[in-house]
Amino acid sequence: MSHLLLIGAGFSRNWGGWLATEAFEYLLGCQEVMQSTQLQRLLWRNQTQGGFESALAELQQNYVLNPQENLAALLDLNAAVERMFRDMNRGLLRATLNFANDKAKSIGAFLARFDAIFTLNQDVLLEQHYMTPPNNVNLLSERQPRWHGAYFPGMSRVRPTDPAILDSWSQSIWQPKGQADFTLEAQSQPVFKLHGSSNWRNPDGRSMLIMGGAKVREINLTPILSWYATKFDELLQEPGAKLMVIGYGFRDGHINDEIKHAVERGLKLFIIAPEGAELAQRLNPTNAAPIRVKSELEDIMERSLIGASRRPLSSTFGNDNAEFDKVIRFFA
Repeated sequence: MSHLLLIGAGFSRNWGGWLATEAFEYLLGCQEVMQSTQLQRLLWRNQTQGGFESALAELQQNYVLNPQENLAALLDLNAAVERMFRDMNRGLLRATLNFANDKAKSIGAFLARFDAIFTLNQDVLLEQHYMTPPNNVNLLSERQPRWHGAYFPGMSRVRPTDPAILDSWSQSIWQPKGQADFTLEAQSQPVFKLHGSSNWRNPDGRSMLIMGGAKVREINLTPILSWYATKFDELLQEPGAKLMVIGYGFRDGHINDEIKHAVERGLKLFIIAPEGAELAQRLNPTNAAPIRVKSELEDIMERSLIGASRRPLSSTFGNDNAEFDKVIRFFA
């Protein structure tokens, strides 16, 4: 039996990371947006229909249809998004990972329980507070350590020239290795960034951030991320697999499809989100329609859910002992 973790923006939110609605509000104050009526209208038009990612998707599509008219706006919005991640990452670097002094409730020890971590986040929270030595995976047992460390499969770190950050994973640039080196390491915990990261670069130097409306196409064009998607699918479909989902709003169709296929083969889910077990019901697009139709996501939840928690991690891993025990039951 494998215990897997999938995290989204709601996970980093526990330490000050921004949700999509907050990212929208950040972008409104960027110079590129304030100086562009086109970008302002674009963002507001998409505010309630997917936020800034929908705005970016619309702009990407407009660029395909008319590159000359939309190139400047696309470059400006991409620049604003990259600045947003830089500012958010600076805040996350100053965060404290644990919510209590109880070693048994350390976030690092919790994360180390998983056989693999998949993240849709593109911030550097894990690199800074979990993966970089000496934080380097809080092992479950000092006598019998489970992991030698955590790592990004198929990725290599470019060591900074600044001595002050020489060993920092979070402040380093990361680049993919050759495809022959897309392998898993024994006794090291794999962390898969399914949509790339704010400090990852393609071999040609371009940012490896998968955002907007063509995620599947961009993933398929990026060998390392295409391999990550394959591993996500394979591990979810292992016999007896259990997936804990923290802070993911189930709005990425390609991720939902992989989960659906795995549920059909027996995958079990545990969800940590403010909506708890009502998450799928809240997302049903026919809630306000004259006739409500049960959604596919609701069906997935009813078939696979083995528990949920709607309390913030700061409570669960703080003084809320009953909720902590309920969450840890996932590993029983």
